[in-house]
Amino acid sequence: MSEFSGKVCVITGAGSGIGRALALALARRGAKLALSDMDSAGLAATVRQVEALGAEVKSDHLDVTQREAVLAYADAVAAHFGKVNQIYNNAGIAFHGEVERSEFKDIERIMDVDFWGVVNGTKAFLPHVIASGDGHIVNISSLFGLLSFPGQSAYNAAKFAVRGFTESLRQEMLIAKHPVKVTCVHPGGIKTAIARNATMPDGDDQATFAEFFDQHLARTTPEDAAESIVNGVRKGKGRVLIGADAKLLDAWVRIIGPGYQRVVAMVTSRMLPKSQ
Repeated sequence: MSEFSGKVCVITGAGSGIGRALALALARRGAKLALSDMDSAGLAATVRQVEALGAEVKSDHLDVTQREAVLAYADAVAAHFGKVNQIYNNAGIAFHGEVERSEFKDIERIMDVDFWGVVNGTKAFLPHVIASGDGHIVNISSLFGLLSFPGQSAYNAAKFAVRGFTESLRQEMLIAKHPVKVTCVHPGGIKTAIARNATMPDGDDQATFAEFFDQHLARTTPEDAAESIVNGVRKGKGRVLIGADAKLLDAWVRIIGPGYQRVVAMVTSRMLPKSQ
């Protein structure tokens, strides 16, 4: 039997990409699943797939930016299953745009979903995860939570914030001796629809940027990413890097230090599609 067998695992953003792959990976290991997403059709497709594997599932439409709704959702999941063992704060969106051309609302939207969504999920489920006696909180940051990238200032801000929040939480759980492990995940380029669904400043060619991401940056499948995450959780790792790009660039930034910024600026000025 898998160590995930019978565990109640909550996954936000389960309607596609890494979230769906995580749901399938955990279903195969015998977990009970609480799945949520804003995409009702995508969520329903995920539910059908995990139910076909025999998983017990609770599915809900959830906006992770709505704090009261997330708090109520956590209580509802705990009441439904009787406990919550693991929360995977996976829901996220993307925005590509230079600070000079971005609107405040663009940056706020990324922070609301990608950072505050993680905080809301963590805070809402933390009491239940502690009470389970065998808990784990998994927060999805990014390669862009390890290094910065032109045009990704808002996304960088959110993902660096997730990293800091999660690493601090892990230390707090250790100090308090709570039965909760904490993992921060840093995926590199994953073959999902996140770039195709990304927003951009008015006048920019979203399709060109998405094509660039898919052709040059997306190297790892969601299924491989999910397996890396599940293995990291099983081993109790504090940090999980996904993909050769994340591992190599993390090491490179550690070695070269702040000088990496000039190198990245020079390389991307030649490769990235230009703003209109």
